[in-house]
Amino acid sequence: MEERPSWDAYFMGMAHMVARRATCLHRKVGALLVRDKRILATGYNGAPSGLAHCREVGCLRDQLGIPSGQRPELCRGLHAEQNAIIQGALHGVSVKGAALYCTHQPCVICAKMLINAGITRIVYEEDYPDELAMKMIQEAGIELVRWPADDDEKPK
Repeated sequence: MEERPSWDAYFMGMAHMVARRATCLHRKVGALLVRDKRILATGYNGAPSGLAHCREVGCLRDQLGIPSGQRPELCRGLHAEQNAIIQGALHGVSVKGAALYCTHQPCVICAKMLINAGITRIVYEEDYPDELAMKMIQEAGIELVRWPADDDEKPK
């Protein structure tokens, strides 16, 4: 009989499923906001609703030769964390006190949004080249967990 996954493994597995909807040409990111073991909102990275995806129009950052982690304002897409917060707001769901499960470490823009949204815990898997984001998250007292805590729990 297969062992039941921990809550962290369960939610990280779901973040990976959400990431499959991402439309970014370079990085597929999925995020969940969870409180009391209940999913409040999800998000993945991609262009705003109703606008052309990067797959259709190309990547401006590629065209300008901008490296990962720099000049995020030039990306036409929203980040997964931003979309999760926006989905909560759009549907009248408070995310205060929630945990973020995300396939990637938040950037500094997302970190500032998560801090002000009242997120209390961030569980992420992949690094992102943004030291300031990590410093701000730690300064805000948000619990930060690098996933997987144990390689046996890593989603397949």
